Formats: sequence, C-alpha cells, structure tokens
Amino acid sequence: MKIAFAALLAAILTAQPAVSQTPPPAIAEDFKPSSLNQPGQQYPQVNSQGYARFRIVAPDATSVKVSLGLGGRGGTVLTKAGDGSWTGTTEGPLDEGFHYYRLTVDGGTFNDPGTLNFFGSRRWESGIEIPAHDADFYALKDVPHGRVEQILFPSPSTGAPRRAFVYTPPGYGKNPRDRYPVLYLQHGWGEDETAWTNQGHANLIMDNLIAAGKARPFIIVMTYGMTNDVRPGGPGGLASFDIKPFQTVLLDELIPYVDSQFRTLPDQRHRAMAGLSMGGFETRLITLKNLDKFAYIGLLSGGTVSLDDVNAAPGYREKVKLTFVSFGSRELEGGRAGPPGGPRVDPRANAEALRNAGIKSAFYVSPDTGHEFQSWRRSLRELAPMLFTD
Repeated sequence: MKIAFAALLAAILTAQPAVSQTPPPAIAEDFKPSSLNQPGQQYPQVNSQGYARFRIVAPDATSVKVSLGLGGRGGTVLTKAGDGSWTGTTEGPLDEGFHYYRLTVDGGTFNDPGTLNFFGSRRWESGIEIPAHDADFYALKDVPHGRVEQILFPSPSTGAPRRAFVYTPPGYGKNPRDRYPVLYLQHGWGEDETAWTNQGHANLIMDNLIAAGKARPFIIVMTYGMTNDVRPGGPGGLASFDIKPFQTVLLDELIPYVDSQFRTLPDQRHRAMAGLSMGGFETRLITLKNLDKFAYIGLLSGGTVSLDDVNAAPGYREKVKLTFVSFGSRELEGGRAGPPGGPRVDPRANAEALRNAGIKSAFYVSPDTGHEFQSWRRSLRELAPMLFTD
C-alpha cells in the first residue's frame, strides 16, 4: 500500500492542465475577466476558446512567470510593457473548469492579487475558472439551497479540536423528525476541508440534483484528511504515509460526533465514503477494512477495486451496495491509469469484472479532463444519484 500511495502522489505532482495537441486556431480577442477574480479586478482573463491571459504590475521585476496546476510546474512567461506591467497568454487552451496557478517573480513564489485564493499544494494558491460547456449542473440557481456550516469536534487522538464542514440539504431545518444518510467526502493531497465546496461546488451540485429530483437528500461531511503531514523529500518521504491516525479521527471521533449532533441515519447502509485523488486512496484503505461502517464506496481519480480486493475483504459482496470509480479521460491514456513509468492498472476492466460477479459497480470517465476538479465535479454529479437508493 505504501508503494501504491507513493505512485499515486507521483502522478498527482506531475499532473498538469492539458492543452490541445493540434495546432490551435488564431486566438480570439474576446477575453473577459475570470469568474474567480477579486471584485473589480480585470485580470486574469479567459476567452471563448479556453485561453487564459494574465497581467501583473511589477515595475521593478526582471522576470515574471505564471505556472498552472498542482505544484505550479511549467509556465507561461510574461512580457514587460513600458508602464511596468507584465502580460502573457497561455500557449494553448486549458481544460474546462478550475485550475490552480501561482506567480514566480524574480525567483520568488507569489499569489496573483487579481484573483481569489484556494488551498492546494499545501498552500493558498491563485485560481482561475475556464467556463465549461456543462457548467449548468454546478451553477448557482434559483432553487432551494442547503447549508454549509463549520463544526469543531473533539479529537482526543490528536490532542486538539478538529474542523469539518457539513452540508445539510434543503429542508433539513423544517421537519425535526426527518433523518438523513451521510456521505463522508475527502479532498486530495495538499488540499483541505474547504476544497469540495470552494473548488468543487459540492453544495451547489447537490442543491441542483435535489431540486431536479435526481438525488435523495443527504448530509455531506468534509474534514481534513491529515494528508499534509506527508511531504515529498521529508523524513521517510511519501512511503511514510500511515492511514491509521486519520482512520481513528474518522471512525472513532468524527462519525460519532456527527451522529450525535445531526439527524443522521446512523447505520452502515446509510453511510458512504468517497474522495478525490489521495482522498480516494484513503477511502479505499479505510472502507475495505471497515465494511461494517460503509455501504457505498467512491474513488474519484483515487484508485480502483479489483475482484481480488473483493475476495480479500470478507462480507464485501453482501455489505457494499455500490462501488463507484471515476477518472478524467486524460488520466486513462491507453485505457489504463497510473503514473508514468509505474505500474498501470485497468480500472474499467476491474469495474466490469465486479459487475460480472454480481457486484453493483459503476465506472465513469469525465470527457476531455485530467487530474482536476472538473473531473471530480462531474464525478460527484454521477455518484450522488446512485447513493442511498434503497
């Protein structure tokens, strides 16, 4: 498992927003401010083709570069103008959806003052949104809305209170007799418990699905997965990751607290766990060893479940109501998933093997996206209607 985790993290660190592999057409000069800009700020901008344009005012700088994606690798070099501003446009269109980015000014790392910040790569990063053709499913609409509230729960195992965010669906406060299933939803490496609502729009996705009658109302709990305690190049490296501390927090502290403070249906068949990237890896490690706690399992760009895994987990066939696996299409080059040069598996074949064995299994591929939030937004849209259908 430690080797698999290291391989997964290597894939995350090298993942970049994909650009077109064919010669791009002439750049359309219809740029507009990104929807994530600070109030009144005109840059960064995006155009109808998915190009991004950046402008930074740094009169005394000698070099400015914009790097996109987790870890801020690669980059768009900006050009200085006579007024001390630096401007540049990406070489090609970016995938639809959300992207992290950062500035490198004379060798130093900075955030763009023109846009909002989002926690990723173990730090607050700048963010830019490339309008998606299917953005309607996470748009803010005139429908009943649930609530997202911060909770602080006691954690004796870590010696300090810990934070989680809880989404309660529309109508939760109306009938005090109603009880709800719960999805425990985990973020990825370098992110925190704010990711699924800030970057992922999980609450809006649920509001819209519920309003359309496509998903059963349920509670979502999002907490910090203790993932940032593992650092590339640190003592023991990525192989030092240990799931036990977070498993203790989740199973022995958070779940009992949520069941005591919210109107949950506190049993296995009304409880699910899912996560993106490393959160999916955590989900896999925890759920397969605790099938008495979770009936629904979701791995979003976070691994796969094989028939061998099922056979090695007593009770899986009887207890698990759904095994959901998803990836962005760019993650499945050659039909398989895995880091460059590392072991590669065929998650689609694994899902089919589970179905052939009579196990309810779903496999989803987000078109034209990679290891990025648009893949995971779409994955949640697909997963949510399948949860708690009994």
